[in-house]
Amino acid sequence: MTSEIGFHPDLRRARFLPRTVVSPRTLPVIRGLGDRAGRAQPAGGTIERVDAQVTVRVFRPAGASGPVPGLLYVHGGGYVIGNAAMGDRFCATVAARLGAVAVSVEYRLAPEHPYPAPLEDCYAGLRWLAALPEVDRDRIAIAGESAGGGLAAAVALLARDRGEVQPVLQLLSYPMLDDRTSARTDIDTRWLRVWSRRSNGFGWRSYLGELRAAAVPPLAAPARYDDLTGLPPAWIGVGTHDLFYDEDLAYADRLRRAGVPCTLHEVQGAYHGFDLVERAAPVSRDYRGAQLSALDAALGGAVRAE
Repeated sequence: MTSEIGFHPDLRRARFLPRTVVSPRTLPVIRGLGDRAGRAQPAGGTIERVDAQVTVRVFRPAGASGPVPGLLYVHGGGYVIGNAAMGDRFCATVAARLGAVAVSVEYRLAPEHPYPAPLEDCYAGLRWLAALPEVDRDRIAIAGESAGGGLAAAVALLARDRGEVQPVLQLLSYPMLDDRTSARTDIDTRWLRVWSRRSNGFGWRSYLGELRAAAVPPLAAPARYDDLTGLPPAWIGVGTHDLFYDEDLAYADRLRRAGVPCTLHEVQGAYHGFDLVERAAPVSRDYRGAQLSALDAALGGAVRAE
């Protein structure tokens, strides 16, 4: 991946941001800063238990009657940081504007809990959501950002293989799909921000654990999965200055060749997590609007005015 195009003009913080944020040294500090938010009750939502290991932060639409759509949201953080509270804003928006029950799943983190624990936690959240009496199990979408996008893609594969729930959309925001990206030496690192090859290697080593010395299971790294047929339609968004740009474009191409409808939303000059770091930027608002439109179309509703 090489590019001579600079940062998007709306992203004014880009040149001041670090390339590497997450590393073994910064991990305890970052986790400590996020712990309080993860424990706090969500404004307008509830925390409910799925099983002994998993909880979800639940946002329900006001005044809904009859079965409504559902959304499972999976937070990012390179498999090693983050918590379900990171999805509060998005899930609350989905509940209010799309009339869906939106849940953000609190999955266990690596390296303490490597694959397959985080994936099985997310799948348990999907099954729990589908079993809610107020949710139309035939209108459930899966969404995720970064590592959460990789987990969402893996949940879509797992759901297809197990045949218990059939999601209608996988909404993947700069998903972390391919452990082999960490070994690449042809990536132009000048434009990378927030998530670097160093962070990526640490995240994948933590998630794969002892498996990295053997054959990597395809469900751990969806880019390695051979058979992509029969998956739900996908929306994949990624910036051209994102470490995951090439792997995301390759996955979108493979989905299409497998007969899976896939919308690819590329953002010129955008870095990893740009829409979260610079939420007020017009390009970030446009990006979130595209996500909501895709989600609304898949769930069969009409977006309500803000």
